[in-house]
Amino acid sequence: MDWNRVEGNWKQVKGKVKEQWGRLTDDDLDVIAGKRDQLEGKIQERYGIAKDQIRKDIDDWAGSQRW
Repeated sequence: MDWNRVEGNWKQVKGKVKEQWGRLTDDDLDVIAGKRDQLEGKIQERYGIAKDQIRKDIDDWAGSQRW
């Protein structure tokens, strides 16, 4: 999936992001504003997961979404 689509529809997508990564706060999601690198960083900060694993998790999650 094209990440630009996620970024463009962030208001709708952020609820799904929060379902997947519940430790992210609403403030985190507002700051992230659809930017993938910031999403990766916040997930890493909140969950302590390696960057490579986060990238894979995000790719898997985005690929499984029905937009």
